[in-house]
Amino acid sequence: MVKVDKFINESIGKIRNDVKGRAIIALSGGVDSSVCAVLAHRAIGDMLTPIYIDTGLMRKCETENIQRIFSGMNLQVIDGKEYFLNALKGLTDPEEKRKAIGKAFIRVFEEEARKLDAKYLIQGTIYPDRIESEGGIKSHHNVGGLPSVIDFEGIIEPLADLYKDEVREVARALELPHEISDRMPFPGPGLAVRIIGEVTEDKVEIVREANAIVEEELLEQFKPWQTFAALIEKGTGVKGDVRVHGWIIAVRAVQSRDGMTAEAMELPWETLQKIESRITSEIANVSRVLYDITPKPPGTIEFE
Repeated sequence: MVKVDKFINESIGKIRNDVKGRAIIALSGGVDSSVCAVLAHRAIGDMLTPIYIDTGLMRKCETENIQRIFSGMNLQVIDGKEYFLNALKGLTDPEEKRKAIGKAFIRVFEEEARKLDAKYLIQGTIYPDRIESEGGIKSHHNVGGLPSVIDFEGIIEPLADLYKDEVREVARALELPHEISDRMPFPGPGLAVRIIGEVTEDKVEIVREANAIVEEELLEQFKPWQTFAALIEKGTGVKGDVRVHGWIIAVRAVQSRDGMTAEAMELPWETLQKIESRITSEIANVSRVLYDITPKPPGTIEFE
């Protein structure tokens, strides 16, 4: 287990030593990038610019929440919706999608860095990201999904040797608010990895609404390590005595310590019924809802 105070002091010193000039940080609003932002700001102060990219693949109201939480950090919000959706057009393979997103992130960060004359990119890569990318399980957009040529003098990853639970300890020691330190993980590629097959704007809207319903019903009462909805395919259903060929939504809720292994939560039947009823009634073109009971392994937590 990490020695928190020692880690914080050593990380600040290392960032100060490694960054020779201006730097940007890829800020998603999750605990990993938030911890990196605080460490980097303590190290280099106003030489740091946090950048949040609205990829169009974010959760409901996510961008507004990020702007509220980080309003005091000179945050720059970039509208990348069209750029990212175009980058994903026609792609169905999960690895191709992850690499397309990784490349899109880097290209946008490079463009913004040139405007600021920033030569360094700081990002919140953690140890499980490296294990899964290097082990061929899946390419995390910030590791295996990166393009081979990158226009930065250095990429700084202060948390690269930490697990998620260790990052949370550091967040609490840095006195980050509870809504950040204990925030549920959200994948860097966003809702794109919760859509099986090609990502389209219509599918994103459907899974965004379904995801919001799942979080509303499960987060506060059951406190899962991670929970979400995924759009997996189409199936035949009946609504109002009329046949519909609508989308199938899979619901996932797991408990875990560090994300390396996970167990599906045993939720009350009444809760699952309520989630199904809300999703199929509130989202017109969804015909059925499934609950995923697969542990990790053999499954991963996300669907792609």
